Amino acid sequence: MTWTVGDVVGVMDEWYPPQWAASWDAVGLVVGEPSAPVQRVLCVMDVVPETVAEAVECGAQLMIAHHPLLFGGVTSVAATSYKGRVVQELIRAGIALHVAHTNADIAADGVNEALAECFGLIGTVPVAPRPGRPDIGLGRVGMLPVPMTLAELTRLAARVLPATAWGVRTAGDPDKIISRVAVLGGSGSDELAAAASAGADAVITSDIKHHYASEHIADGGPALVEAAHWATEWPWLPRLGAMLHERLGVETIVSRQCTDAWTLHEPSTTAISEGIPA
Repeated sequence: MTWTVGDVVGVMDEWYPPQWAASWDAVGLVVGEPSAPVQRVLCVMDVVPETVAEAVECGAQLMIAHHPLLFGGVTSVAATSYKGRVVQELIRAGIALHVAHTNADIAADGVNEALAECFGLIGTVPVAPRPGRPDIGLGRVGMLPVPMTLAELTRLAARVLPATAWGVRTAGDPDKIISRVAVLGGSGSDELAAAASAGADAVITSDIKHHYASEHIADGGPALVEAAHWATEWPWLPRLGAMLHERLGVETIVSRQCTDAWTLHEPSTTAISEGIPA
């Protein structure tokens, strides 16, 4: 059976209703004709020249991305900016683009559920459930199969999350025993208090500012395990690809390209007592 862009978007909207997205977000069909046929779908985190080239090369008719390409009041998609060039290339290649962002973050089969599965968390519930909908909401919190130290949890995160130059870093006592873990894919600083209220011993997330982390730990909050933003959300892509293939039978390809913004990590070697080189 031949499916269309509109058919795939309809299934995506069933799983990740657009009305669940944050008011500031930009989700849904960005480029493409709903009646166009689809045999192959490429799932990506970011719509950047490299992933668009991948879509062209693999012969995809539809890209599904987590991070929006266009935000705010867009007045031009001329090829004078990289976003304009991306739009032009997608149109020339006949590739549609659909985005599921914050609506996929809170869904039962979304970004945070996939992240929780990486750590084998048991009995997961949303960290911040939606009013009247205890099954959906930001983050997930649950129990580790076996308690471990914070240092062991950090090493586990480095093994189960995709590799990035950023790596994984931790705030808290490395010897602290961790039993209950909250995961907040992407930027999780706004929900640290909710994770603490949910009884988490540690929070796995990204994009925590220095002062947030320092004050959170000083105030007795859960330990922090921070990986790259891209790495904490990428595990959703294989899950999404499998769901689409099972539901529609379309061929799904998951992009393995690391589109995290940070590309090099070099540990500092100069101790403060040695002074800073001139």
